[in-house]
Amino acid sequence: IDFDLILENVKDLNVLAGEGISQIEHTPGGARLRQPEPLPLTLYQNGIVMFNEPFRPYEDPSTQQCLQDIMDGYFPSELQTRYPDGV
Repeated sequence: IDFDLILENVKDLNVLAGEGISQIEHTPGGARLRQPEPLPLTLYQNGIVMFNEPFRPYEDPSTQQCLQDIMDGYFPSELQTRYPDGV
């Protein structure tokens, strides 16, 4: 696992997802600025935790696919069900 590549690609993906850019959210009395919701990803020596879900070891095939997607420069394909309209 190339952790340097993962960290570099996560930074790039964060920019694509709108990190640091506020969006206008219309409210009944007007509008307010809203920051995109962060997607927590924690890398450990022997696995990952994404969102507040259970620990996933690197040996798990779904963890390997998730990290491979990131190393290839893509958002993890497993997020498609959670974000069907994209980021």
